[in-house]
Amino acid sequence: MKDSHGVIIVFNADIPSHLKEIDMWHSNFIQQQRLQENRCLLVAHKKPGSGDEREHLNLSPALAKLTRIYSNLEDDPEDVRMELMKYLRDIVSSLSESRDQEEMSIIT
Repeated sequence: MKDSHGVIIVFNADIPSHLKEIDMWHSNFIQQQRLQENRCLLVAHKKPGSGDEREHLNLSPALAKLTRIYSNLEDDPEDVRMELMKYLRDIVSSLSESRDQEEMSIIT
């Protein structure tokens, strides 16, 4: 099955140096491996009381294209859980579609 991987990158949005680090992770584990970007998820974690969790992050253009969620497990744990479940459902659906297409190509 072609490209059956998903990547979740979790970083501390309170630490500016993490933005540079996730660029490196993106380059090495997503771009170089030619993973589908729609199967990649950024999780920007902020500690409670550290400011607006959805404030603008200075992401590189490559990272800005990725789906991202903002996590604050003390204030909104259910929101984080729901977003992760949605991401996993999308991955499973995509894998199922890929498998179906592969099976159809074998049959025809």
